[in-house]
Amino acid sequence: MLNPGEPGTTSRTATTARAAAGTRSAIVGVGIAALLIVLAICLPVWLDLDVRVRSFPPLHAEWSPHVGWGTLPAIVIAALAIASAFRVARTMRWGTLLAIVFGTALTWLLSLALVDGPDGLGRILDHQYEYLRSARTITDIPAMLQEYVSRIPLDSVDNWPVHLAGHPPAAVLFFIGLVQLGLGSWLASGLVVIVLAASTPVAVLITLRRLGAESAARRAAPFLALGPVAIWQAVSADAMFGAVAAWGLCLLACAATASRSRTMVLCALCAGLLLGVCVMLSYGLPLLGILAIAILRLTRSWWPLPIATVAALAVVLGFAVNGFVWWQAYPVLVERYWAGIASRRPFSYWVWGNLAALAISAGPVVAASIAVVVRRMRRPFPAGGTRVVVVLTAAAALVILLADLSMMSKAEVERIWVPFVPWLLIGTALLPDRARRPALGLQLITALIVQHLLLTGW
Repeated sequence: MLNPGEPGTTSRTATTARAAAGTRSAIVGVGIAALLIVLAICLPVWLDLDVRVRSFPPLHAEWSPHVGWGTLPAIVIAALAIASAFRVARTMRWGTLLAIVFGTALTWLLSLALVDGPDGLGRILDHQYEYLRSARTITDIPAMLQEYVSRIPLDSVDNWPVHLAGHPPAAVLFFIGLVQLGLGSWLASGLVVIVLAASTPVAVLITLRRLGAESAARRAAPFLALGPVAIWQAVSADAMFGAVAAWGLCLLACAATASRSRTMVLCALCAGLLLGVCVMLSYGLPLLGILAIAILRLTRSWWPLPIATVAALAVVLGFAVNGFVWWQAYPVLVERYWAGIASRRPFSYWVWGNLAALAISAGPVVAASIAVVVRRMRRPFPAGGTRVVVVLTAAAALVILLADLSMMSKAEVERIWVPFVPWLLIGTALLPDRARRPALGLQLITALIVQHLLLTGW
């Protein structure tokens, strides 16, 4: 038996103290998230403030309590996850775990979507503001690219619908491809988006393992597979953007850790192509460069950078040669953005209301994730897998900060910031053991409450 003052006792006391400090940080983070959410919901009512969004700010949603086909399956999945998710993540072989994560994410996405009935699987994609209707009518892609920028302004003849005008053409090209493959119905397109979304946590887990943080990946796996963000992944095009981004960053990590030059070059090329596609999917996704640099900094391998950069530029310049010049289109988009409803959405509310929306869509535990990472950033800076978690989560938080301050994301960030959410949740790997099950429970309950009380439009 150890006596007080012996090394084992000291070590055990230090571990207990660290766990207690981590728990306090997590609680403070969740508390801040809860306060933001309450204020963002209540202040517009108390102050009679019209923030120019649907009837339930900070979300683009309407109050509409309901149940549906997916209610019982979603509750069952949540119960099983609370009971066994951490044990499975800890004990399963790696390949098996990835398959389980994909399957769990897929069934969770489908269950939550089906709370809205069969229409929840993709009917929104048929909306006049979305891509699919236009994708069915576009038959001349070169002509589309040539006239794309001229059709962005709100006062132009035959201007693009909202989502086409607000994004580069790769977004609608994806749906044109689905139409050409015979997957152009809202149901087929919706299912494709859901399957891609379910692959996102797999890509993030592989990235962590390649960076030497397998233990952290296993600890974060339940939070990556299950959470409220699934409501907006099923079925918004931004979920597809997020999957492309995740696999691009994953391939970059594979390139940076490859043992053979040929493998490094191939992975870097593929990473660059996917990340270049991201630039052509959304004007906000160049911010992924922060995460890309973080990955290369962690590996201290910079050889993939010029290769991936050339590949990404090839994508962007390829579009430019064919008529769509990104750097010419963006200023035109900004003009349309401020000519529309954005000019009437008060930044004094949305600069922090966006963060409240994120705390709902990513789940309140996202604030705990950031809080525990901030605590671990104190010197001496952590090493090993903890370092990977801290750097990637901090990089994702910086991305969110820049996106928020840009004033180009006022409202609807619960959808727009979907590609960044998994990288923010990596920090859950640092939650103390005693806080992990309650944290997952909070995420699942949040998802069930939001999906059953609100109609989000996605």
